[in-house]
Amino acid sequence: METYILHLETATKVCSVGLSKNGTLHSLKECEEEGFSHGENLNIFIQDVLNDVKIKIADLAAVSLVSGPGSYTGLRIGAATAKSLCYALNIPLISIDSLTSLAVLGRQKYPDQNICALIDARRMEVYNLVVDKNQCNLNEISADIIEIDSYEEFTPFVCIGDGAEKLKTVWKDKNCIFDTDIKSSAKGQVKIAFEKFVAKKFEDIAYWEPFYLKNFIPGKKTNE
Repeated sequence: METYILHLETATKVCSVGLSKNGTLHSLKECEEEGFSHGENLNIFIQDVLNDVKIKIADLAAVSLVSGPGSYTGLRIGAATAKSLCYALNIPLISIDSLTSLAVLGRQKYPDQNICALIDARRMEVYNLVVDKNQCNLNEISADIIEIDSYEEFTPFVCIGDGAEKLKTVWKDKNCIFDTDIKSSAKGQVKIAFEKFVAKKFEDIAYWEPFYLKNFIPGKKTNE
């Protein structure tokens, strides 16, 4: 039986929609604009990927989306869209945190290095997760004000995501690589979403809410 899963990424300025079959990505549509364009583009991209694969929306087996942390507005738009589809089609909802999804993309390019996934949270604030070469979390997902020695205990690592760009100057002497080409994308959800689908790890559509995590503490060290 063919399992089609729709993947929505709305945690950052990237508006990304993917469509997978049996755990393999078959279509991806995404864009990044200075202003958040999710409200205008999300439904268009959904129809585009369905057309690419030549299936109807009724053929979907599930919808996956990032749960956060990330943009409040983007996450709300993604949640509303995903819930509406799941209710209308009577299919399950699968959530994956946005930093794990991002780290998956870093791991694919840098399989033997620690990955420091960073999502921009404005000013010098970021949402962070560090994973090792086995995709095991080295820290808890956190909301941090960046300092020179932030995440020092996890170096060397590769710094990815839209939060990486702001740190090039601050971390110019840190033992790390900056790959700002790796940004949030629905393609980071594909493998995890299919595994959750097979294991029937679904969300309660009525009660599920995004994971916002906006709780910055000035001067807080990441190793406290």
